[in-house]
Amino acid sequence: MPKEITFRIKRSDNPQAASYWEEFKVPYFAKMNVVAALMEIQKNPVNAKGEETTPVAWDCNCLEEVCGACTMIINGTARQACSALVDNLEQPVRLAPLTKFPLIRDLVVDRRVMFANLRKVRAWIDIDGTHDMGPGPKISQKVQEAAYELSKCMTCGCCMEACPNVNSKSKFIGPAAIAQVDLVNSHPTGSLQKEARLEALMSEGGIADCGNAQNCVKACPKNIPLTRSIAKLNRETSTYAVKRWLGR
Repeated sequence: MPKEITFRIKRSDNPQAASYWEEFKVPYFAKMNVVAALMEIQKNPVNAKGEETTPVAWDCNCLEEVCGACTMIINGTARQACSALVDNLEQPVRLAPLTKFPLIRDLVVDRRVMFANLRKVRAWIDIDGTHDMGPGPKISQKVQEAAYELSKCMTCGCCMEACPNVNSKSKFIGPAAIAQVDLVNSHPTGSLQKEARLEALMSEGGIADCGNAQNCVKACPKNIPLTRSIAKLNRETSTYAVKRWLGR
């Protein structure tokens, strides 16, 4: 008989339904990841009791830890299912949805708030027609290297899940959006809108709501220096606020 892996999955049929745990036995194969196990359950949705059930719902896309879609809580830690190898996981493997986002079904959550936060802080570089004028200003190697680290963000939600200041009683935008302000403000064209982004960070739910727990930097699967960006933008918003006040 082939080796089997036991999965305990926290399920919910819809956002209003009560959640429950359901156990599954999945045939093991070498280098198996959590996504592969979920696909096996989808092919044959029978639980460990031998009862037919509904296929488990989850999100995935790139399968190479780039899109962040398959982020879930695996054995108590928020991470990506595509890079979570069964060989490295304590068994039974426990899967649950992220808790800081609205639940849709089973392991699927609605992460639209993260993209709304990016819009709030204008985390993009406006196209202003200067591309017709030829190459823009050069960016130093030091700035490029710092920007590259920040550009690795895949909006997965791990930092939000780990942050105690992201909760139902707070409007805190979270570490990911703050770091993206640092990224776009470091670009010569992006810096033209720097003050607007600092204003956004100074509004409700902005950088002042960060409690400096520093859980985010430990939870980030891409090792993005989130706390460095938060500290930098704390200084910049404070300086900007003083200058704005003196200007009045």
